[in-house]
Amino acid sequence: MKTGLRTFLMAFAFLAAPVANATEKSFAQWLVELRQEAKSQGISDRVLDAALGNAAPIKRVIELDRRQPEFTMSFEEYLGKIASPTRARIAAKKLVEHDKILTEISKKYGVQKRYIVTFWGVETNFGQYLGSFNVPHALATLAHDGRRSSYFRKELLNALKILEEGHIPPDQMKGSWAGAMGQSQFMPSSFLSYAVDWDGDGKRDIWGTKPDVFASTAYYLAKAGWRDDITWGREVKLPVGFSMNGKPADVLADGKTRFKLPVWSKSGVLSVDGSALPKRDLTARLVLPAGADGPAFLVYSNFDSILDWNRSNYYALAIGHLSDKLR
Repeated sequence: MKTGLRTFLMAFAFLAAPVANATEKSFAQWLVELRQEAKSQGISDRVLDAALGNAAPIKRVIELDRRQPEFTMSFEEYLGKIASPTRARIAAKKLVEHDKILTEISKKYGVQKRYIVTFWGVETNFGQYLGSFNVPHALATLAHDGRRSSYFRKELLNALKILEEGHIPPDQMKGSWAGAMGQSQFMPSSFLSYAVDWDGDGKRDIWGTKPDVFASTAYYLAKAGWRDDITWGREVKLPVGFSMNGKPADVLADGKTRFKLPVWSKSGVLSVDGSALPKRDLTARLVLPAGADGPAFLVYSNFDSILDWNRSNYYALAIGHLSDKLR
């Protein structure tokens, strides 16, 4: 659903300058056909004119889609950047500042308050950086471009549905170059599935209404299988030469091998501080973000729910690490 770390880092960094990546004629013809499809799905001329009336391909969007840099940041560097002490301090203040509404939302959806605030902080630095791109124009650029046109065409049509429903004016639908929107950075499809009108004003406003942002985040995680009776996982210490059933650590960390915590304990795995693992009958799998010689983690089902949000182990571990600072 998400655009990932690269989009998170770049989504708010550039101004969108329209240029003709394809010929104006070809884009104009494509837009005529797109409008016809949108109208068949109930999108009005009023919304189409407001959202796409002056649309043109955006050069910067194509550049960012084509030239995303290779990800070379180490796990420690990533963790230090995403779950920095400064962000942890701000998150702690936000947790107190919004405690009343967070408590209500947490009870309804079964997601701990600290995780709601953590996602908010990681995605948009607590609502400070939502992205500067016009979402319909950016999605039209990508849908017309051809590289991933089918996916982005669907997201564009979803964005138009959101506008038709009146949740946000077209000129205020801002987001990342790839179309992730609002303080929770939902793609339009995720908005339609998970955005919540918590304050009951008839609009699912993930751009400016914090209760809607918090509730939407919690609802997404709840639908992804979140459990509020467990945490995400924990850092562990592996014995020297560790293996189970003849498989070394790097093989066990295949994303599929899972054992109950007592089984990991019997194989000599300890908490990172050297204490015994919890005795709960939880299923866990091994994650080695920096390889067999780096830190090791046993993660639970909530970790997989985080991956449903963003398919990056680095991201999920950063969410867990930052949330632990708020316990």
